[in-house]
Amino acid sequence: MLLRAHHYASRERIDVIVDNGLIRSIAPAGARSPDFQADWIAPAFFDLQINGCHGHNFSSEKLTPDAVHHVVNVCRSHGIAELLPTLITGSFEAVAHGLKTIRQAREQDHGLHQAIPGIHLEGPFISSEDGPRGAHPKRHVRSPDWDEFRRWQDAAGGLVRLLTLAPELLGAISFIEKLVASGVIVALGHTAADRKSIQAAIAAGARLSTHLGNGSHAMLPRHDSYIWEQLAADELWASLICDGQHLPSSLVKCFVRVKTPCRSILTCDASTLAGLPPGRYREWEQDFDVLPEGKIVVSGTPYLGGSWHFTDHCVGNLLRYTDVTLAEAIDMAGARPRELLGLPKRALEVGMPADLMLFDWQAGEDIKVRWIGERGA
Repeated sequence: MLLRAHHYASRERIDVIVDNGLIRSIAPAGARSPDFQADWIAPAFFDLQINGCHGHNFSSEKLTPDAVHHVVNVCRSHGIAELLPTLITGSFEAVAHGLKTIRQAREQDHGLHQAIPGIHLEGPFISSEDGPRGAHPKRHVRSPDWDEFRRWQDAAGGLVRLLTLAPELLGAISFIEKLVASGVIVALGHTAADRKSIQAAIAAGARLSTHLGNGSHAMLPRHDSYIWEQLAADELWASLICDGQHLPSSLVKCFVRVKTPCRSILTCDASTLAGLPPGRYREWEQDFDVLPEGKIVVSGTPYLGGSWHFTDHCVGNLLRYTDVTLAEAIDMAGARPRELLGLPKRALEVGMPADLMLFDWQAGEDIKVRWIGERGA
């Protein structure tokens, strides 16, 4: 198969030959008619925080393998070749069911096995305070419990690779140490932690701030706050929701300049309600409103309930908000999360898996995905 587009980093117009899921050759564009072409070609996206979409919820006690397939297929249409299905705060049974269903679906389907290299557990070990808790159901918030986590990890077949927690909770620091020793990446999020707790968590091995600037109080001290403390910590990477609703453009610009594109990760944090028409819906034991402008809120509150958009839209926004290059933006949505998680490199190079996407893009516009490749067996 011959693909033709501009290289996302060098901007050279190239021909890429793909065969049996691998990149076989890369050369300057020639005269032969391509099978697929677009403005640009790049490695596909990797999103480490996808809660579901179209009403399918990875945290639901009713999750089915078909629902897992549906979410992965919708994500692919937005250029997301790989993702971490993300389960939020819930009962032990609901979380265990979601983890087990994802594991079984992945074991039964080669495509899902490739698309889902791990799972993100966001909660239930988070702050119970309004604001930091976000849209997570309060009655299921609790302190870390190693035995509970181990049972979940067993249900997941060891797939939990990323866990977000609040470091101020009782037992959190020793819990972080155990997670790190077991190979799980620890993120700080949905937290009201003070400086001492954040520094202790970093010393214990925490490496990421989950959606920095969100899952927080509406009002914070102007100097001494958990956002500034995490922003200043060079040890912490930061994931950012750049959907146009979660963070204002000026804050995105500041965050990326401080963390740099090498330590910043784009996530869409797609909600269960992502892609659904405007209206009122019930999820996570509460009501949510999908607003016409593509915003999801907990009904009757200003609190956001995840994103309505996907990663392609977030990349377009990042390019509008900041002075990062196209290559930096694409890598923040693909190479950087893979690097954080210690996954094998994916690059536009001969011999690499053809996890590629063709897309159209011009300055000021959104990414429009035209084609996404499939890895060979």
